[in-house]
Amino acid sequence: MTNRETRIAVVTGAGSGIGRAVAVELLGAGWSVALAGRRVETLEETAALVPGGDTLAVRTDVSRPEEVEALFAAVRDRFGRLDLLFNNAGTFGPGGVPVEELSYDAWRHVVDTNLNGAFLCAQAAYRQLKEQDPQGGRIINNGSVSAHTPRPHSVAYTATKHALTGLTKSLSLDGRPYRIAVGQIDIGNAATDMTAGMRRGVLQANGEVAVEPVMDVADVARTVRHMAELPLEANVQFATVLATTMPYVGRG
Repeated sequence: MTNRETRIAVVTGAGSGIGRAVAVELLGAGWSVALAGRRVETLEETAALVPGGDTLAVRTDVSRPEEVEALFAAVRDRFGRLDLLFNNAGTFGPGGVPVEELSYDAWRHVVDTNLNGAFLCAQAAYRQLKEQDPQGGRIINNGSVSAHTPRPHSVAYTATKHALTGLTKSLSLDGRPYRIAVGQIDIGNAATDMTAGMRRGVLQANGEVAVEPVMDVADVARTVRHMAELPLEANVQFATVLATTMPYVGRG
């Protein structure tokens, strides 16, 4: 964060779920937000939730280097600088598929989106944050409680979220000389389309199927905003925000 009145953010996966909630929260707080996602129409729907908000919608497949490069070029052209990347775009992949049945194409899609996409966006943001004047800014990666504790039949998703933690740590270390602060938010059971199945019942580690509690996605968005608005001298390295009684800590 800088002392300037206007702050500039890029939010990937901004067309739905957590990305949409974070974009709306930032826009409501006066940020200018570049909305990135695969479908322009859903990005425009996000923008419409905050009438008068300063937005830029850019169709972006984060797994494609040329589209990520075009996204950050558009941000430079429109806003002139960058203060925050919320690296949020991701996919769970085919749910409930045992490891021995998971196709390579499905594995590769999850890795390309969750890990390679996060790297490409972080790299592009890092370059801009390092080169701009005044130098610096912040990257917040969207991890998951799966970065610590997997669910059954989630090998691709869990592997990429573990890898994202390594990406966060390395970026945080390498960014120190350039006032680039990097942190990660690990989220459990925010109420979005992606977690709708939690309320119908999901497979547990003991083989049972159980309904799980969820939390309001707006509470996640407020946490991201708090991390984003800290001065660059302070950083939330890792934050875990989860539905209070979800089966995660201990035995459930």
